[in-house]
Amino acid sequence: MNLLHANDRAGEYPASYYAATAVPLEPFAPLQGETTADVCIVGGGYTGLSAALHVAQKGLSVVLLEAHRVGFGASGRNGGQVGSGQRQDQIWIEKAVGREDARRLWDMAEDAKALVRDLIEAHAMEGVHWRPGIAHACWSDAEVRDLHLYAEKLRRDYGYEQLEPLDRDGIRALIGSEVYKGGEIDRGAAHLHPLNYAIGLAKAAAAAGARLHEGSEVLEIRQGARPRVVTAEGAVTCSTILLAGNGYLGGLEPKVAARVMPINNFILATEPLGERAKEILSEPVAAHDTKFVVNYWRLSEDNRLLFGGGESYGYRFPDLVRTVSKPMLEVYPQLKGARIDYAWGGTLAITLNRMPCFARPQPNVLSASGYSGHGVALATLAGKLLAEAAAGRSAGFDLMAGLPQRGFPGGAMLRWPLLVLAMTWFSTRDRIGF
Repeated sequence: MNLLHANDRAGEYPASYYAATAVPLEPFAPLQGETTADVCIVGGGYTGLSAALHVAQKGLSVVLLEAHRVGFGASGRNGGQVGSGQRQDQIWIEKAVGREDARRLWDMAEDAKALVRDLIEAHAMEGVHWRPGIAHACWSDAEVRDLHLYAEKLRRDYGYEQLEPLDRDGIRALIGSEVYKGGEIDRGAAHLHPLNYAIGLAKAAAAAGARLHEGSEVLEIRQGARPRVVTAEGAVTCSTILLAGNGYLGGLEPKVAARVMPINNFILATEPLGERAKEILSEPVAAHDTKFVVNYWRLSEDNRLLFGGGESYGYRFPDLVRTVSKPMLEVYPQLKGARIDYAWGGTLAITLNRMPCFARPQPNVLSASGYSGHGVALATLAGKLLAEAAAGRSAGFDLMAGLPQRGFPGGAMLRWPLLVLAMTWFSTRDRIGF
């Protein structure tokens, strides 16, 4: 079964709150016939759209192929949280690559946040507002202690002073829940409308000269000195292919599929809460917690609670309302009886160690994926790094590609049945869904 078609209608955004409040975007025409380009991009999410924009800005010709609509996948369905740092914490990264490269990776992740904000401003993206602040809520006293020690490490070793430790009263006052023992708020992180951001990137890329084609599912990649990317109604012959399909890449590149695992995650949107919204979040920040299957939430512009939680590892989505209502009511029992107006799911991609998978499976084929729920900023940066590598400047791409990245047990063929076992092999310290 193809994840591109397992849970969604062809060429349509899912019936989410984000789709209901998206800025208008006329469809881009499907690819028809043969064409050529310097660069062909497979996938129209944050990675692919950012790559298309940055490739076009370098004066190279670029064609992007999206099976459905731009932002159709995780990029248009996620929690909208633009988090700090890499997916793993700096302690893990220092052990993996040493202090010098760990510093470079931290700076790169901070640049990723700045890149998102700069792109929003530079292209005057409609319906995209940078909302500062992400709270991190802990279930245990030990987690609170470790989190506060880590905040001190970031201040001392990396000069990051945007983290404000919170005790139990502080976290309760901020997020209106009795279940957490403490936490912190990251004033340097932010949240936004994820689908409108994807649409903004698409409009910016098109304006820069990128040729975007929706309804153009890639069926085959024919390798060679001038590889050929084939759809049902056309083909692109190019010099370089950039793979940006993430959880929807399927079997197009087995070397990537062995290291990147698609999983599903889900979000609910309540009815507008009116004055009750301030009992949920006393400030307009987003939040997530330390559960193994992480909960994450924020308020919409019209004061709905957008609450994400629950995962599945099969192709079909479960009962979404039942799946997500359980953790939502565990955190906010006062919302029992609140009407659920939207429920949607989507497919993201994880790696075994939760760090992104940057790879060059062929000399002229580059891939970036597997953001493991930390992709709004990092996927945007990944697109820029892919564009730079396509233009012959690959230092940033190579740094990310040098991270240790093991394949899932059993490779691409057996990764589904072995996923639960594999999940115990890595940390889920703190990032968020999609």
